[in-house]
Amino acid sequence: MITDPRPLQVSFEFSPPKTDEAEANLWTAIRRLEPLQPSFVSVTYGAGGTTRERTHATVKRMVEETSLKPAAHLTCVGASRGETDDILRAYWDAGIRHIVALRGDMPGMSGPYQPHAQGYRTTPELIAGIHKIANFEVSVSFYPERHPDSPSPGHDIELLKAKMDAGASRALGQFCFDNDLTARFRDDVATAGITIPVVPGVMPTTNFNGIARMAGKAGASIPAWLAKAYEGLDEDVETRRIVAAAVLADQVQQLRTRGFGQFHFYTLNQANLTYAACRILGLRPKELP
Repeated sequence: MITDPRPLQVSFEFSPPKTDEAEANLWTAIRRLEPLQPSFVSVTYGAGGTTRERTHATVKRMVEETSLKPAAHLTCVGASRGETDDILRAYWDAGIRHIVALRGDMPGMSGPYQPHAQGYRTTPELIAGIHKIANFEVSVSFYPERHPDSPSPGHDIELLKAKMDAGASRALGQFCFDNDLTARFRDDVATAGITIPVVPGVMPTTNFNGIARMAGKAGASIPAWLAKAYEGLDEDVETRRIVAAAVLADQVQQLRTRGFGQFHFYTLNQANLTYAACRILGLRPKELP
């Protein structure tokens, strides 16, 4: 277990459920992680807004039934400015005070990004629009290995600065297994005058084949040592869980030694690995009221 005097903050990301069984699993995960008292939890938003209603229902229930501070994802695709503004007002009325503002991808990842004809075109535009509606806290994303649509790493840094200037207060990282790249990105943005926290995104790798597919779409590399660790384990779920626990625990420890004090966990609605990693970081559950 790490013993580090510096303050530590964690946040957790969940996905809105698509079935009754998935909803039960989600709330099991939420209740498991709630005693760790994360700084916030975010709920994703499907490509093109395909899970808009489920996202809204999930964050609203979190406000009503838990001690958590939920953040709702919002994208530039699939809605006009007027529709997006209405969604924001509904979130505010429901007690949500935090938005994760993203450009978004097309439904089904079908082709290059195109904003809605009457919608917000870019993430900085969306952030500015959010702040016109209400005083939301706004988090945004960054890609340590460069966004797949970005022409250069420098462009990614320029875009993050534009997001900060528009009112973003935190940048959450796409999952990345190269800790040196994540640390280098943090140092580069600091050199560029970006002062908002850069928070590494970490993800359990139990379903390695699924993670590899996600990495391919997101432009994230899979190190050879990680692929080798899962060779021959397709039918061995228990060993995959043990490997995933070791990989996740080692990553958060390595990032901690590189000076990071905040972590954003992509839980995949499976709480146990995230819970274990947080315990290794030194977090202790608190009794809930």
